[in-house]
Amino acid sequence: FQIPRGGTLGLVGESGCGKSTTARAVLGLTPITRGRVTVDGQPVPRRRDAAWRHARRRMQMVYQDTLGALDRRLTISDQIGEPFAIHEPLMTARQRHERALSLMDSVGLRADMAGRFPHELSGGQRQRVVIARALALSPDLLVCDEPVSALDVSIQAQVLNLLDDLREQTGFAALFISHDLKVVRQMSD
Repeated sequence: FQIPRGGTLGLVGESGCGKSTTARAVLGLTPITRGRVTVDGQPVPRRRDAAWRHARRRMQMVYQDTLGALDRRLTISDQIGEPFAIHEPLMTARQRHERALSLMDSVGLRADMAGRFPHELSGGQRQRVVIARALALSPDLLVCDEPVSALDVSIQAQVLNLLDDLREQTGFAALFISHDLKVVRQMSD
């Protein structure tokens, strides 16, 4: 399959059919035995080396399990700023914090939440943290693996609208995975 820049492809299937495995293969986290994965014509490296890390910078994941995706020992600001510490080592701690605050604002989180820990936030707020972290490095591709399935319906709508607005603003392509046809219909091109 192909996803154009700024477009969203929906991947639908029942539990256990391989949706998450496909997501992990696209990101180079699971080895593939056939076919190839490319981003802007460049193959995603199969080995986890410097080239893989460079490619991963351009591809990020929004996970279903926010508590599993977030480190319970780090503040929200530190977690959103962590990609900068990894990929932009010359950025100071203050610059990382300022950038984290800006990302928090872009996903609808208040600045006073920066010092909180994941367990101190609601499910919807944690999902916004995961989205902010995924968008930190301005990826070309965002893989969303059941990003709203654990949220109640009203929060689902808010997060889906947020993702759609952010996609329009930044132009990332999205692979949107879900078993919920209504959600996929809303999000997919």
